[in-house]
Amino acid sequence: MGLTSTLVGIGLARFAYTALIPPVVAAHWFTTSAAVYLGAANLLGYLIGAVTAHAVSERFGARATLAASFGLAALSFLACAHAAPFAWFFFWRLLSGLTGAWLMVVGPAIALARTDPDRRPIVGPLMFMGIGLGALLSALVVPTLIHAGLWVAWVTLGALTLTAGTVGDVALYQLPPLSEATDRLESDDPAPSSAIRWAVTLVVAAYACDGIGFVPHTVFWVDYLAREVGLGMGPANIQWALFGLGAMLGPVATRFIVPRLGWRASLTTGFVIKALAVGLPFVAISVWTRSLSSIVVGALIPGIVALTSGRLAELVGPIQHKRLWGRATAAFALAQAIAGYGLSGLATVMGSYRSTFAIGAAVLALAFILAWFGDPARFAQPASRRSSLLPQELG
Repeated sequence: MGLTSTLVGIGLARFAYTALIPPVVAAHWFTTSAAVYLGAANLLGYLIGAVTAHAVSERFGARATLAASFGLAALSFLACAHAAPFAWFFFWRLLSGLTGAWLMVVGPAIALARTDPDRRPIVGPLMFMGIGLGALLSALVVPTLIHAGLWVAWVTLGALTLTAGTVGDVALYQLPPLSEATDRLESDDPAPSSAIRWAVTLVVAAYACDGIGFVPHTVFWVDYLAREVGLGMGPANIQWALFGLGAMLGPVATRFIVPRLGWRASLTTGFVIKALAVGLPFVAISVWTRSLSSIVVGALIPGIVALTSGRLAELVGPIQHKRLWGRATAAFALAQAIAGYGLSGLATVMGSYRSTFAIGAAVLALAFILAWFGDPARFAQPASRRSSLLPQELG
């Protein structure tokens, strides 16, 4: 269930459109700038969804929220199967972002809460493989279907979303009842101390920075390679497939690294490597450097998501995790939406995407610093000196 939620939430609802931007422009549905701003509409919807996900799932229940999210995400693809005014596409791309955020907050949090504590370091990273699977599917499916017609690609993506939603709904029934899991784990979930609240604040801030570093490759990469670098759609789609392959391998690598390094060290290491990989296209764009950037950034897109989610669960326990994961996702989404529109505007003004990669790398370096200091031990003593500076209560 967690896997299908991440598959649709970001893997299809977000990443499939990245592969569709050049064909949409080539078909004269929209200009380049309009197509890029439609990609940013998804980021705005993701922000709205992240802010409302916890409240919606508490009001209507997890199953109803997930079912509605899968259904509306599928509808957003089907509604875009034919050329239409910008406002029509903007609404549906906005809706795809909103439902994607609901899936990303509710699906993994419910799956994690219903998983035994000793299996969380394994299950947590692996369920984010859906992000990579979606990117890989979009890289393989979209170029093939474009030859049959742009509308065929949109409809097929809608059908894939409905299929994933059906599988996810069936999987939800195979998880242990949430009430039983909650009772079993409640003793492991004490109220957070002031030191933990500080650590959570810094980890969430680092994750917000990742939302900015997330944008260049996930919104501009294919169009940058295909048209600005001049590679054409074939080589650009190969790079997007490498990105998807990396995103499939990232959670697998995380599953092996976390037991050895721990959540905090794994997260900080991930930020360093991702900063270097995002900045690489600004320095060089040869076949080797762009392939390395595609694979490594692809791996660390779901990798950082899984590591941040796991780090928060480690700090506050599984009961409070869904609420805090929702807040972290909202911070990520806010930074991502601002960056999406800001970097899109910058690229339009400058006539090039190249500088966006340098900006993304710099912000990811800041994320490393924040995550490194996000350690409760740094704030545990002396507590009296920090009592007036404590961040607001998590609850």
